[in-house]
Amino acid sequence: MKIKGLVHFVYAIYLVSVLLGIQGPVHGRLLSLKKPDPENAAATARWLVSQNSWGVLNTISSELGGAPFGNVVSFSDGEPGKGRGIPYFYLTTLDPTARNALKDQRASLTVSEHPIGTCGKTDPENPTCAKITLTGKLKIADKDSKETEFAKNALFSKHPEMKDWPKNHNFEFFKLDIENIFLIDWFGGPKPLTVDQYLHTQTTEYAFILGFLI
Repeated sequence: MKIKGLVHFVYAIYLVSVLLGIQGPVHGRLLSLKKPDPENAAATARWLVSQNSWGVLNTISSELGGAPFGNVVSFSDGEPGKGRGIPYFYLTTLDPTARNALKDQRASLTVSEHPIGTCGKTDPENPTCAKITLTGKLKIADKDSKETEFAKNALFSKHPEMKDWPKNHNFEFFKLDIENIFLIDWFGGPKPLTVDQYLHTQTTEYAFILGFLI
């Protein structure tokens, strides 16, 4: 059997395990088997982004004299098991967030481990309940490109109702070009993590598959 076919076969087993209760889908995402080791900052960061489906997106408000403006938004970094680490959004200019980004691209996205359900009764501010802030530029994804198609599949797979949102509301696919990463996943302050380390780490889902192949 070719390796590619074997990977597809093992991933099918992975999906079946979801149905059997080994791990479960929550709001369009697949929960990985376990949270990465806190010492592995890159894996933890990617896990947080891939397992979450919403966060607080902060922009510079042009309507509030340059004050920071936070807004709860849905996002996705890829279809389940195919995340790339870059958050994509489906935003309308009827909302301040998109309008702000078109005037000043500076933005940040904050997500917490708490909505994933793996913090238990631990308070969200406790350092052992991981959280991450990605800071960069919020831009419209290149139209009529493979990236836009990726963004569309990524978002609509995790947020199915998006595809039925009004076409006349001027929704656009946005992405956050990451420039800085702030990660807390244990005591001792933020973990040092570069954007390159974050984007090129091995994801939890792929590691799960390799575990069957080795």
